Amino acid sequence: MVPLSFAGEKFALLGQNGAGRALYWPRQEALLVADLHLEKASAFAKHGQMLPPYDSRETLERVADAVKQTGARRVITLGDNFHDDEGTQRLDPYASGMLESLTRSLDWIWITGNHDEHMARSFGGALEEEIELGGVVLRHIARPGETRPEFSGHFHPKMRVKIRQRHISRPCAVVSTNADAGDRMILPAFGSLTGGMDASDRAILRALQPASAIDAVLPASGRLARFPLWRAAA
Repeated sequence: MVPLSFAGEKFALLGQNGAGRALYWPRQEALLVADLHLEKASAFAKHGQMLPPYDSRETLERVADAVKQTGARRVITLGDNFHDDEGTQRLDPYASGMLESLTRSLDWIWITGNHDEHMARSFGGALEEEIELGGVVLRHIARPGETRPEFSGHFHPKMRVKIRQRHISRPCAVVSTNADAGDRMILPAFGSLTGGMDASDRAILRALQPASAIDAVLPASGRLARFPLWRAAA
């Protein structure tokens, strides 16, 4: 895990298998994950695009590994938990058992997103549109103009860099800072079949205003790598 300071508190981005996709909040003993998009493959299959039907299993195994790595007692998802509202009905028995085991053993909060705003209460845990925890707002989509510290998802940010003539794309978090408002962070997508949006895309930069600076952050070789994306004019 790679330490990260945010909103005056200590956090950690998960490295290695977590690849920076999840954030651990030690004071709250909480694991934060965004955009699981469970049952995305089966949603595509309904429209004739066949993908390997194991994405939910892989994603839930990642969650279980992250819980084991951090010792988290609480999991908070940041929306788009299922790829559509009917995804809860398409989980195979193995994946259903994994999910029910996780929600039974942990304090689990589902924050709903635009893909699953009418998600059924099927697997335990609490359903919320957004919550405030420790002075930080947790929601699916960053709210432009928000002045409180905020965690969100939705945009699936990725950092694309060129190293030694190779183009590399990796999930990243995007963090905005503002001397007159709270820090805000967009987490990368956690699900195994989720694509990504360039971290410097205008939609992401607009969503995090007002800001004095916006950076992409991700774990690299056990350290926190930071890439400037936007700076306010002096």
